Amino acid sequence: MKYVVVLSDGMAGRPLEELDGRTTLEAANTPTMDALSPVSELGMASMVPEGMAPGSDTANLAVMGYDPKIYYTGRSPLEALSIGVDMEDTDVSFRCNIVTLSEEDCAYEDRTIIDHSSDEISTEDAAILVEALKEGLKKEGYEFYVGTSYRHLLIWKNGKVVELTPPHDILTKRIGDYLPEDEVLRDMMKKSYDILENHPLNIERRKNGLHPANSAWFWGAGKKPALTSFEERTGKKGVMISAVDLLKGIALGAGMDRIIVEGANGGLHTNYEGKAQAAVKALTKDGYDFAYIHVEAPDEMGHQGSIPDKITAIENVDKKVLNIVVDGLKQAQEDFRILLLPDHPTPIEVRTHTGEPIPYLLYDSTSSQAGLPTYNEKTAVSTGRNWEDGYQLIGHLLQEELC
Repeated sequence: MKYVVVLSDGMAGRPLEELDGRTTLEAANTPTMDALSPVSELGMASMVPEGMAPGSDTANLAVMGYDPKIYYTGRSPLEALSIGVDMEDTDVSFRCNIVTLSEEDCAYEDRTIIDHSSDEISTEDAAILVEALKEGLKKEGYEFYVGTSYRHLLIWKNGKVVELTPPHDILTKRIGDYLPEDEVLRDMMKKSYDILENHPLNIERRKNGLHPANSAWFWGAGKKPALTSFEERTGKKGVMISAVDLLKGIALGAGMDRIIVEGANGGLHTNYEGKAQAAVKALTKDGYDFAYIHVEAPDEMGHQGSIPDKITAIENVDKKVLNIVVDGLKQAQEDFRILLLPDHPTPIEVRTHTGEPIPYLLYDSTSSQAGLPTYNEKTAVSTGRNWEDGYQLIGHLLQEELC
């Protein structure tokens, strides 16, 4: 038996007037999900424990079977693992987004965040700007590292964990109310605007109609994580397929292999098919028992507040990921179980993560379930199945109880 998780990040949402009371998942054309739903188990699961922030960090740990209340030490340290930073126990890691702030003539504190991703800036462009930050913000005990796209890293040696706000939570809001109380971090962010505002790369981006990547934004602080081995816990040899450092870091911490797919970038126009094909190959030819396919696009489109683009992202997951995996495993005559779900909702109207339960679909190629005609938030909740401790759901997928 082979096991697959298709994690469509932020896919769930809320009913929208623009869609006649439907969610983006309901409105999307999803023939593969529709074909699987009548013979699958549908239900709900709470991936974010009460009292914890609804992030992709806590939620994906739960989907992987790690209780966030035990294993979560912060988002950025997981990304640091992926980037290859050898953290000391006393180090504190911060996510460093390269964001777009408003550019009116005003104090830094009075600006607003226009775009948390700077138009999904490429890693190549962002790396140039991070190098400028390294030079302009050079300070003993603080070190910048290049990550992926807009997602980068600041390590504070012998630092302290500081509570900070994710930029996607405060889009269009005045930033002065959310700046760090720590003087060094706050001054770094303010100076980053002076360094980046008129950087040649940003001048060129404006000419090309792109948002300038004009400020650093620190958040997601935490200390070195310690995850137990996924294979030791489950007896399954697993592989992670994702474009984002957070998921690659979780995999590294869990002792799982990672597959880097060319053209996979975490955006709407990512290499969906390449991820699906890599999973099929890993399961049918390379000896893996378990594949975790993470697709960031629905979450990013939710943050951007774009109904058409979020629908497109969901449709791409259906056609270019789920369909290819199902067909590939069937053609290889493999028995398999596949779990389709988001990690958390990213509703269009709030443009950030929320912590309510998420809908899941569990398909088993060897046995039919009495499912429902379609898979979405409403049908999944109607079944009455609800995993209050969502981190236990993966044991259900793997047909075993995990400690």
